Amino acid sequence: MDFTPTEEQEAARELAARIFADLATHERLRAAGGGTDTELWKALCAAGLPGAVEETGLLGLVLLLEEQGRVTAQVPFAASCVYGILAVTRHGTEEQRARLLPGLRDGTTVVTGAFPEPGAVTSRDGRLSGAVEWVPWLRDATHVLVPDGNGTLWLVRTEDAARVDPVELTAPWSAGRLVLDGAPGERLGDVDGDSAGNGDGDSAGDSAGGGGMGGAAGADVLAAARIAFAGLQAGVCAGSLARAVEYTSVREQFGRPLSTHQAVQLRAADAHMDTEAIRVTAYEAAWRFDEGLDATGAALTAAWWASEAGKRVVHAGQHLHGGMGADLDHPVHRHFLWGRQLDAYLGCGTELLAELGDLLSEGDLS
Repeated sequence: MDFTPTEEQEAARELAARIFADLATHERLRAAGGGTDTELWKALCAAGLPGAVEETGLLGLVLLLEEQGRVTAQVPFAASCVYGILAVTRHGTEEQRARLLPGLRDGTTVVTGAFPEPGAVTSRDGRLSGAVEWVPWLRDATHVLVPDGNGTLWLVRTEDAARVDPVELTAPWSAGRLVLDGAPGERLGDVDGDSAGNGDGDSAGDSAGGGGMGGAAGADVLAAARIAFAGLQAGVCAGSLARAVEYTSVREQFGRPLSTHQAVQLRAADAHMDTEAIRVTAYEAAWRFDEGLDATGAALTAAWWASEAGKRVVHAGQHLHGGMGADLDHPVHRHFLWGRQLDAYLGCGTELLAELGDLLSEGDLS
């Protein structure tokens, strides 16, 4: 396997890095508060970066999300790319791709994903019911991608949801509580020859689910999301560590920079190794995904490292700032909040390990 970025991937990453560096500054992030930076989102879409994911693949998206994570830019880039562009490109019908992708590319359509516990959302005759307690970027989204109990994917317009209640999370992700009470949904992709979203079947009991195309599509999108958000965590951790290195290199104690103390060096070294572990497992999982190989186990591995090691890194980054790390207005605090939120979103380590164990015991982990 070769994780070396292609020319297209590297060009997209460099462009993203420049835009994020110019617009996701500490002052602008502070001014944005808990909301999305709409100017930054428009700039990213005008530069063609969401649409570039169609060509650069999931590995290309991971590279872009690393750059977002370095500066904790408040835009729905990860959600709309993985639940929107990649999901529609891989699983949508030709008509759905023609209708939805232009808006996803220019940012006028924003999709997020609500992947609840199995059975929390049901579908019948093209209508969905249930609730998801918190969905990232839901308040910015025009559509939300929801799997029913059988893993069949449905696109629901947020304006058709029974209720979208604002939810404040640890990180400023414009989240909301999604309540579906017979909301109409558009089925993503063809099922048994029917065009998506025709609403003429009961996917809770017909051939749309139960290990068919719907279930496979849901598992595919879930794996892609785990990998993408692990890549975002790699960037968050890299940004936190970079700030800690910069701070300890100039901050002196007893006439010496903090970075010369062995305890500081060891803590930073451990954080560096954890960050690299998150990055390389995300890269491997994305590579497998793009190559058409089974990426389920690799996605879980990447998610576990992002969750468990990510917590350690952002705690270390804040700790290495000493008293400054307790300042809620300090830039490193945003990395701490994002790292903890990504930990919660990806799932705790024991749950991910349990899922990996099930794959091993069933012989489904290659």
